Amino acid sequence: MFGGLLASAIANMEGVRGKSSWRWIFILEGLATIVIGFAAYFLVADFPADAKWLTEEERDWVMTRTRSEERLEQSVNGKAIIRFFSDGRNILAGIMYFSFAYFAPTIVRTLHYSPVQTQLHTVPPTAAALALCLIMAYLSDRTGLRFPFVGFGLGLVIAGLAILLEVHNFFPAQYAGLCLVAMGAFSAGPIIVCWYVMSLEGHVNRSIGTAWQISFGNIGGIVATFTFLAKDAPEYHTGYSIIMAFVCLGALTTAIYTAILWRDTRRLRTGDLDKGQHPRRLL
Repeated sequence: MFGGLLASAIANMEGVRGKSSWRWIFILEGLATIVIGFAAYFLVADFPADAKWLTEEERDWVMTRTRSEERLEQSVNGKAIIRFFSDGRNILAGIMYFSFAYFAPTIVRTLHYSPVQTQLHTVPPTAAALALCLIMAYLSDRTGLRFPFVGFGLGLVIAGLAILLEVHNFFPAQYAGLCLVAMGAFSAGPIIVCWYVMSLEGHVNRSIGTAWQISFGNIGGIVATFTFLAKDAPEYHTGYSIIMAFVCLGALTTAIYTAILWRDTRRLRTGDLDKGQHPRRLL
């Protein structure tokens, strides 16, 4: 939401100190990222037991709640990475998140707005997505369920893409379709990341898993920028069809991932599976 507003404001800096506006976007947003990353190195603790900004009582409560007593006794190495990718569930998790990593400004640009207007028109869809994201995160936490909310998000994305595929030259409907896509993608995406990380055991697997899922998933944004070609204007049937295919692939991998976790949870509770994971982590 704030990215669109910030980008539209920076776009007005064209020619400031002899630099193009796109250069200022890289300079200002990159500088903010570097400063925050530097501060995070000192402020973010590796484990609850190392969080100096927590009291002793608070650290004990967090460690009891998460059943975490691990330290940096194990490190990420080549063997750990090979072992990680030998588990098919981790491949599925990357594909699940990949299906949500589309590029909203690319879709808005197909409605023929200027660069500044394009960024401004991404704000309402992402604002609606933020509201839905908070609601779904709360309900998912309260119910202890992930799949139903991911499925709901997938449904919104598919409905929005269907509108964009079939409706042309009618801005209100097209913009409503974009809002549905944004609401579904941006609300289900964080739940997928949380769901996956919670299913991993140990800081080594969580470190590799988080990096793998987010880095691979964000490749979808790169793909999206090259799917809406000028020769396909104004319907962009090819671009929307490719994104729809990715979302359907995501729905399939989500269903498979859920079935695997359901099977493992059932086997764990009946004693047919070694207790390498706690059932709560598989929900």
